Amino acid sequence: MTEPTLSDLAQSEARLRKFRMLKDRLFGLVMGVGGVAVIGAILAIFVYLLAVVIPLFRSAEVTYTAALRFEQASPTTRLSLNEYADIAFALGADGSYAFHGLEDGRVLIRGSLLPPGRQLQAANDSTRSARTLALALDDGTAVIARPTYVETFEDQRRVSSPSLAWPLGEVPVAVVPEGRRVTHIAAEAGDDGATIAALAEDGTLYLTSYTRAVSLLQLDGALESTQVEVGRLPVTVAYLAIDSDQQELYAVSRTGQMHFFDIRDKTAPRLLQELQVLQPGEEVTAVEFLAGGVSLLIGDSSGQVSQWFPVRDEENNYRMTRIRRFEGLAAPVALIIPEHFRKGFLAVDTQGGLGVFHATAERTLLLEEGLLAHQPLVGAIAPHADSLILMGADGEVETFEVYNKHPEVSLKSLWGKVWYEGRAGPEYIWQSSSASSDFEPKFSLTPLTFGTLKAAVYAMLFAIPVAIFGAVYTAYFMQPRLRVLVKPSIEIMAALPTVILGFLAGLWLAPLIESHLIGVLLATALMPLAILLAAYVWSHLPETTRHRVPDGWEAMIIVPVVCLVLWATMGLSQPAEQLFFGGNLPRWLAQEWGITYDQRNSLVVGIAMGFAVIPNIFSISEDAVFGVPRQLTTGSLALGATPWQTVTRVVLLTASPGIFSAIMIGLGRAVGETMIVLMSTGNTPIMDLNIFQGFRALSANIAVEMPESEVNSSHYRILFLAALVLFGVTFLFNTIAEIVRSRLRAKYGNL
Repeated sequence: MTEPTLSDLAQSEARLRKFRMLKDRLFGLVMGVGGVAVIGAILAIFVYLLAVVIPLFRSAEVTYTAALRFEQASPTTRLSLNEYADIAFALGADGSYAFHGLEDGRVLIRGSLLPPGRQLQAANDSTRSARTLALALDDGTAVIARPTYVETFEDQRRVSSPSLAWPLGEVPVAVVPEGRRVTHIAAEAGDDGATIAALAEDGTLYLTSYTRAVSLLQLDGALESTQVEVGRLPVTVAYLAIDSDQQELYAVSRTGQMHFFDIRDKTAPRLLQELQVLQPGEEVTAVEFLAGGVSLLIGDSSGQVSQWFPVRDEENNYRMTRIRRFEGLAAPVALIIPEHFRKGFLAVDTQGGLGVFHATAERTLLLEEGLLAHQPLVGAIAPHADSLILMGADGEVETFEVYNKHPEVSLKSLWGKVWYEGRAGPEYIWQSSSASSDFEPKFSLTPLTFGTLKAAVYAMLFAIPVAIFGAVYTAYFMQPRLRVLVKPSIEIMAALPTVILGFLAGLWLAPLIESHLIGVLLATALMPLAILLAAYVWSHLPETTRHRVPDGWEAMIIVPVVCLVLWATMGLSQPAEQLFFGGNLPRWLAQEWGITYDQRNSLVVGIAMGFAVIPNIFSISEDAVFGVPRQLTTGSLALGATPWQTVTRVVLLTASPGIFSAIMIGLGRAVGETMIVLMSTGNTPIMDLNIFQGFRALSANIAVEMPESEVNSSHYRILFLAALVLFGVTFLFNTIAEIVRSRLRAKYGNL
């Protein structure tokens, strides 16, 4: 066998060198592709979240679709649409009615609401899209009717069958004493009866209530009526309105004088308030209820629409209060058309201008001047708020398609204080659902963001001292053999599923803290003092005793001290609570200091989440401290500095970029934590710094409500907005961490 020549060796070395260069290039390419893929994935997540969120802030659009004409014997005074916006109900000024198909305007059903020989005297002023009609007759009686629609399917084709419902029967009912004539009427009917307010021609107001007597043997009983005279009103009433719960009655004059009555007791209605709702020189031109019947919308001659609803004062009395005002129309308000199930409405002025508004969000979604060729007299919007019809004095009907998917979302409704119906003032509230179809959704992200930051702050208050001090001691003072055991043990804690920590926090730690609250508070205060005292005693022991413990193993002496303090404080908890706080510290805090205590509170979350965050902060900080060049510490000690001075003035400064990065990474982990927050808090979206109070975080809210949200609904998209906020907060923290770390490295990197 021949020995390799120098040429062979050179060729072999060249091949190895090329192979190493190829591996380096392939490795660099793989790393580059991986880095770009990570950045691309993050950008894709951001773009997807943004794509789901952007439609929330899209303005409304009203598009003209067609014009047609209804065949009606008399001018139309009321209009309404069915759910699918293909059938319109029209009421004539003579009491006649007709259901029209909106494709061509043809009459489907025609008839009259009035008995033979009777004439229409007045109809309800607040139309509520003609869902409940109250028609006063010339003999002091009235009929209550409601257009209804039954949807069926024949041969896989939907068929709408319109008809009329008579809540009080087709026979007219008395609403004023015999011989009186009615000028204004308002009514609201429910399943068990109805309430009718009627104003006689002499200005006297009468309230008539009809209840259905129901027994176990007779589910559909006869009507029982009660009629009372409310009194003569000192103003000329232009509008009467009764809320949907039949508890409040409003009488409004053209000049803006409002009389507000409490009619919960139908036999003894009470005048709660007289007030002026307009400025001098203005006139009321339209009055309508917002969906739900709580808020009253008042349009005036200046083109403004104001929202009013009852608010309890300091004496617990209801007072009508103007909550907000909507401007933008160029002429007096001619029509207010409220949506059926949302807190939005449309307003039309006398010059054909149209405005689309939302009350809760205090948002003007659309203003169109001269959209209509003529002043409409009546109008209606479909229950789904996607179709609009308007009719002018000439009888021509114009139909419009409405795009207004997410009117309840605005910057103020998401982040500012909003005055919701039934509340004493503006508040931050998250309440996304209710059993009522007239519910006013409350989508404030402020309490959720507050809860997220509150959880992170309490967790970091617990985790930072433990993790940083532990990292410094482990990296700088601990004996290497002990460090080999301690560091991996703490790092393994990072792999513990957070659902386990949340489970233990909610079912074991929370009850334990509640029953030993004094012990926990005492341990928090006494533990540092006990450790310092133990260190002081140890430092004053004889050297022969101290030298028996090898250097770097002194931390083991602290373990029995910690156990002893915990045992003593927990043992003293119950006797101290019995002796000083009547056996119940949470109740004493509530009675004496007004501090409420929830079993699953911020203290529990701080401890549980602190244990989840400690491994990350400890591991990175320990690596940063351990990585400080040994020559720096030995040089400092050689110059006469003590170990403590060396740690505080050399080691910590040099390792500060890594320590700060560890803290920011831990903070980002705490902000995005889900399961611990979800399982160890009461999930109540409140804003309270009280450490004994619960909260709801953004991540937990997404986990709880996303499975129940309707796809592409406002609720669904707002949950994605919450995810985008979390994404942005995490990105912000990481960016700040990188900037500060770079500056710290530039400042202390040359030590």
